[in-house]
Amino acid sequence: MAIGTKDLAPTELDTFDDEKLVAELKKSKEELFNLRFQSATGQLDNNKRLLIVKKDIARIYTVMRERELGLSSEPAASTSEA
Repeated sequence: MAIGTKDLAPTELDTFDDEKLVAELKKSKEELFNLRFQSATGQLDNNKRLLIVKKDIARIYTVMRERELGLSSEPAASTSEA
């Protein structure tokens, strides 16, 4: 994967359960907020990080929407508990 964080590769996101996806989304949004704040105050060293975090958030939303539409499912280990 050329861009994004190693932990949030599309194949890795498919293995996350819904609760972990929501937690990763919250963490990424907090990071984006902090990066935007640093950018506004002139403290941001790596501008590319903004793009990376935005794409990570989009990946998470895509996986969540696919599950909502039934195009993919939650990992088998989590669904067998129901």
